[in-house]
Amino acid sequence: MVGRSSATRDEEVPAASPRPDPLMVQSVEKAFRVLAAFDAAHPTRSLSELAAAVGLDKSAAQRFAHTLTKLGYLRKNERSKRLELTSKTLGIGHSYIRSSPLIERAMPYLLHLNRETEETINLTVLDDTDIVFVSRFLSRHVLATDIVVGARMPAFCTAPGIAILSRMSAPEAQDILKRSDLKPYTASTTWKMAALNRKMAEAATRGYATAFEEFYHGDLSIGSAVLDAQGRPLCAINIGVSRARYTPEEAEARFSPLVVAAAASVSQGIARP
Repeated sequence: MVGRSSATRDEEVPAASPRPDPLMVQSVEKAFRVLAAFDAAHPTRSLSELAAAVGLDKSAAQRFAHTLTKLGYLRKNERSKRLELTSKTLGIGHSYIRSSPLIERAMPYLLHLNRETEETINLTVLDDTDIVFVSRFLSRHVLATDIVVGARMPAFCTAPGIAILSRMSAPEAQDILKRSDLKPYTASTTWKMAALNRKMAEAATRGYATAFEEFYHGDLSIGSAVLDAQGRPLCAINIGVSRARYTPEEAEARFSPLVVAAAASVSQGIARP
């Protein structure tokens, strides 16, 4: 039809679908989706709930659940018929922790920092838009008891997350921030893009990032990135202290040099041939 605008013609052109990965084993991907459907909000699920959560029909969900139960990764309550994870699922995370050269390299520095400060020390890695805690030494002044190894938090509002992002290339960091669910978790959360860009620039200059009550009330955190030989971030070390015991200014002045030194020591060991 003559006279249609180019915008109209463009709207009628279907978007190109992503090319399938010929090496992707779909059944393995679905099995991991089944395991990932269980979390703190959903510690148990019925078969119907599991099927809906994973996007499978009930018959397929039953086969996956049966297989994972036989393998020991799921358990069915005989009375309620609801499914739940078993302790066997911890084996994968344990194998990662025990086999990671990065964690092994960082461990003595984390322990030393914990003993020197008597505060909580964490090692975190970036996973998409989140940070994941892969090692954690607690203080007797524990801030958040629900944070354990394997816990996740949004990178954009955490000190280790900003520290890692500040050492990435600008396009990489912007891509992560654009895909993040940017929102205020507290009144102190930095969540608007312009402010986050300023915060990353400041962290890159100083060598550390801060997050003062941005995710948890009362939590003051200072983080510094561990870098590889090319200067790319691999993980971050951070210290968490209580707002009841320190002001933000006191925490930053006292602990930022220690965190930066620990991250630099781990980085030097990784970069050394």
